[in-house]
Amino acid sequence: MTKSNERSLASPLENVSPGSFPLVRPRRVRQANWSRRLVAETRLSVDDLIWPIFVVEGENQRVPVASMPGVERLSVDLAVAAAHEATELGIPALALFPYTDPALRRDDAREAFNPDNLVCKATRAIREANLNIGIVLDVALDPYTSHGHDGLLIEGRIANDETLEALVKQAMVQAEAGADILAPSDMMDGRVGAIRRALEAGGYRDTMIMSYAAKYASAFYGPFRDAVGSSSTLKGDKRTYQMDAANTDEALREAALDLAEGADMIMVKPGMPYLDILQRISQDLRAPTYAYQVSGEYAMLMAAIQNGWLDGDRVVVESLLAFKRAGASGILTYFAPRVARELRDRATG
Repeated sequence: MTKSNERSLASPLENVSPGSFPLVRPRRVRQANWSRRLVAETRLSVDDLIWPIFVVEGENQRVPVASMPGVERLSVDLAVAAAHEATELGIPALALFPYTDPALRRDDAREAFNPDNLVCKATRAIREANLNIGIVLDVALDPYTSHGHDGLLIEGRIANDETLEALVKQAMVQAEAGADILAPSDMMDGRVGAIRRALEAGGYRDTMIMSYAAKYASAFYGPFRDAVGSSSTLKGDKRTYQMDAANTDEALREAALDLAEGADMIMVKPGMPYLDILQRISQDLRAPTYAYQVSGEYAMLMAAIQNGWLDGDRVVVESLLAFKRAGASGILTYFAPRVARELRDRATG
């Protein structure tokens, strides 16, 4: 065979460097739905969802939250119905938050320690329905204080150690009512350890703690405060106890302290603006880490969806997938039932 014939039989790609185009074509695996699913690195499922619900006194009551389109405060009987709905959809847990009658708000937050307060009644009612669903209750005083703060206000400042005593009393009535997970969101120093010791002493050794370890002093909470009725009562701001939005190392320190004090899970709040915090905590501490897609995030997305600027189902699922990609073990989201239906439809469609 002549040298010219040898050259004609040689591959036109023999001089292409390994690892370069056209030998490597990343688009190959993207060309079909089945292949995209086959190589997906991150998956969102109904098992990742916790549904926050607001409860209100009365019977058969649905009270819309104006700043959160599609979200309503539900009376206890309808909260039980929502728990049935969540169970049917496969949502693992609900998080209950109360709209406290303004007449029951006091400087000392005494309604928080009432065994028959709204969230305790709702918890017992859901328990009596014998549903296979977890109940998460928030441990903080802001739904119960006359001034709207998460702690006790004494001589113009939030008193850390006095607040711990109040939080422990609140946590114990919630555990007695049947809460599976207590979620301290108050950001007082030492509160996880104080609650954990009280639970152990009281015989509630299996009650879990999901600590809002990295809760930032954020402007994204406004609609939530409308929903629980603290917008009009809040005096000042919460920057002396909630975290500075500029800090990341501090979040790791807070999370590590809470885990050492007995927290079983960690929360990052808000969610989308703090994906870097979520990723750092989940990677560095290797503990179950959750994100809260807060009321302001929900309201922004809903405003764009209602105006036709965004494709609702697609953008909601994409937003939650971002939390999973950043390392979230799960997400608290007001979109939970909507997403559960969307995921079900995708699976069966």
